[in-house]
Amino acid sequence: MFRTLAKAVAAIAVVCTVAGAGLVLNEEFGKDDGKDDGKDTAADAGPSFTGTKKIRVDGHSVNVSCSGDSDADQPLVLLMAGGGEGLDNMAALQKSLSKTNRVCSYDRLGEGKSDKPEAGTPQHINDAAVLLTGVLDQLAGDRPVVLAGHSLGGNIAARYTPDHTDRVKGLVLLDATIPHLTRDMKATIPADATGASAQARDGAIAANEGQNPEQFVIADGPVHSAGDIPVEILRHESQYSIVPEHETALEKMWADGQQEWLKLSTDSKVTMAKGTGHYIHTDSPDIAVKTVQDVTARAAKAE
Repeated sequence: MFRTLAKAVAAIAVVCTVAGAGLVLNEEFGKDDGKDDGKDTAADAGPSFTGTKKIRVDGHSVNVSCSGDSDADQPLVLLMAGGGEGLDNMAALQKSLSKTNRVCSYDRLGEGKSDKPEAGTPQHINDAAVLLTGVLDQLAGDRPVVLAGHSLGGNIAARYTPDHTDRVKGLVLLDATIPHLTRDMKATIPADATGASAQARDGAIAANEGQNPEQFVIADGPVHSAGDIPVEILRHESQYSIVPEHETALEKMWADGQQEWLKLSTDSKVTMAKGTGHYIHTDSPDIAVKTVQDVTARAAKAE
């Protein structure tokens, strides 16, 4: 979720910097031209540009990156980073996937090089959906889309997909923030906890209430169905040793929450990525790449 709370809330997947997790995209995929023409159009972005640049979405400047080529009727893969992180965190995954797929990523408002949300104005899932739709309108056009989201990015992707199955044809969740994190954190760590446990509990609740770089309120809620699209859910193996007195309970909380995401589709599966912490796409990049490629291939066949 949000790296700024790393020490306090590692137990809820707010983890410290992973060395080498992010590559510099303007070196990998082309120099950022820095243009932001103030228009809500995609003339510069288009369906085939390579590199990073700014586009206008709903009056905001949004930093995006695209790479790779594929036939126009093949799915676009859109990578969605976790909270407190920009698209650079997904750069290595993007580089690998772009060898076989058209891949893009973007900075949500408050992250990376995109605009910051207006001070004191919370963002909610509907705001994230408007931004995501605007990004897809410009980057995907008429292509089908596969969303691959890590942590908070996975939560947003999972909330977005059921209402947009006309466009989103596949979904990969990389240790996505669980559907009822506030409820489950309160049930797992008691209110009278002290030390690291108290920091984890209080930090999680504060972040969920909008005390994060995006001012994003991470609301609990039921999981809605997206029909029968392919959904692959990867969860970490071990993450919570920093809170040893509640480690077992927190691991169960997270695993149970990942099972909730199965309700997204009749064609969904949860897999534990062995040897990984919260950053599955850097701890075990091969499984992340293979999972996204598999879902993309299945989504393409369904079209």
